[in-house]
Amino acid sequence: MRETHLRQGRQTVKLGLIKVVHDLFPEEKLKTSYSILEGVFCNLDGSVLSTREVRQIRERLLEWVERDEPVQLLGREHGLYVYDVEGYEVRALYPALTRPSEVEPFTLIPFSDGFIVDFGDINKGDSVPVIPPVKLQATYDENHRWLDRVGIEVVADVNAFIQSGRHLELIAIAEALHEKKISGIADSILAQQRALRVLLIAGPSSSGKTSFQRRLNTQLFVNGFKPVPLSLDNYFLDRDQTPKDSDGKLDFDVLQALDLPLLQAHIRQLVEGEPVEVPSFDFVTGRRTDAHTALQVGPREVLVIEGIHALNPELVGDVNRNQLFKIYISALSGLNIDLVNRVPTTEIRLIRRLVRDDRTRGISPEQTLGQWAGVRRGEYEYIFRFQEDADVMFNTSMVYELNALRPAAEAALGRIGDDSQFRETRDRLLNLLTFFEPIDTAKVPFNSLIREFIG
Repeated sequence: MRETHLRQGRQTVKLGLIKVVHDLFPEEKLKTSYSILEGVFCNLDGSVLSTREVRQIRERLLEWVERDEPVQLLGREHGLYVYDVEGYEVRALYPALTRPSEVEPFTLIPFSDGFIVDFGDINKGDSVPVIPPVKLQATYDENHRWLDRVGIEVVADVNAFIQSGRHLELIAIAEALHEKKISGIADSILAQQRALRVLLIAGPSSSGKTSFQRRLNTQLFVNGFKPVPLSLDNYFLDRDQTPKDSDGKLDFDVLQALDLPLLQAHIRQLVEGEPVEVPSFDFVTGRRTDAHTALQVGPREVLVIEGIHALNPELVGDVNRNQLFKIYISALSGLNIDLVNRVPTTEIRLIRRLVRDDRTRGISPEQTLGQWAGVRRGEYEYIFRFQEDADVMFNTSMVYELNALRPAAEAALGRIGDDSQFRETRDRLLNLLTFFEPIDTAKVPFNSLIREFIG
């Protein structure tokens, strides 16, 4: 699996889209806003597109593909690829193919005030509904409104804060936003305390789940609500019963790697206020031990389960949905380099993971990059498809985070040699980091989500 921003046939669609929107609406500016599974949400900056106009864009884009007039790569300038698309100059962060006829199949789906460029299974037919990313869109809109209030639109605006000596103000504002949002989530949980029995938290790799859960726990305690954690690690099946993947390797990521009947029975008992004996799993031997831990959830307490399957309804069995509160967390909206060149949140999470693994886990940058494709496959399979079922989404992105991560990330990436199979990835990430002015992290609060990665 390769990311949308790394698939050159998809990047060529983007070049054609920029050209077509310019031709149709010369006074408007196209904005690529955020990714949604196999697609990207786009809109016009400050304007609303009708369904008819989206259909018009699609028709003109397909005509452009059919003409197959070659795109010319003029070179690279200031970290961007410069293309000539039928006489219109387009700058792109990631490379594209130069023949429109080689684009990947796509369709345009009207959504909100813009449209989704969808590269998924476009032949699935009308009988298969598209799940609209309504909650993801609401989270993005909330973040966009906040950025607008503080006068930030693109990366250069953050750099201007730093260069003008206002970095402490920037840090304080970003941290206050996170604290306010986490406090609001805790208040929502408290408001449902009569029915609520289980808090479920899921998010992809390097989302900041550890820091988020710690800060949420603090807010819950402030509200007089005690979280009671239940670790899914203790419910793994013995190694000889673990399912295998298509390569014959043990697959610990699938839901069936857990002793699901026992887990569901324990969750049901805990919801009813009954005590259970939680098993203990030994990862060295790959077997369950004889040790058990007593656990019970009282009336002013809530069971907390965190993991990649936390949003999957199969995990909790027949527990009433009204007794569950689901939270999806991730870096949901990075800043754009400019209106049409977004910084993929996948790249942000990869850089987070590189820095953290190198600093605290003894995992080299090359090892982290080698694991990433498998990590991403698991996210698509087990996390993203359930995100819209969350009761709330928490955006862990911070406007200054790549500025803060840059020095450590450059040092880690700099140890990857020119003979490495990850040289291309190294160079891509190093180029991305050049757009971000380094920030002094000495004043970043100790409980900031970014501290989980920079230390």
